[in-house]
Amino acid sequence: MADDRESLDSLLPVVYQELRRLAANYLRRERPGQTLQPTGLVHEAYLRLMKDRPDRWQNRAHFCAIAAHSMRQILIERARARVARIATQRASEPV
Repeated sequence: MADDRESLDSLLPVVYQELRRLAANYLRRERPGQTLQPTGLVHEAYLRLMKDRPDRWQNRAHFCAIAAHSMRQILIERARARVARIATQRASEPV
């Protein structure tokens, strides 16, 4: 397990810029006023990946694909939370 952590620690600096570029592209497609920055999106995805088992990642491309999927899921969850928050606010408004 320590070897997996070491390999991940050596992989992340290599792919970090690529992940930031992906995150920036994903965020450009989001609604104006999005408060999440590319760096924050990459870091949140990294935290989720740490909950996963790093020994399952086959190579750099596989890691990047999983990280990209994680970033998309984070954006989807944020959008759903926003819609739910708006619906709750509207439901509590007097008619």
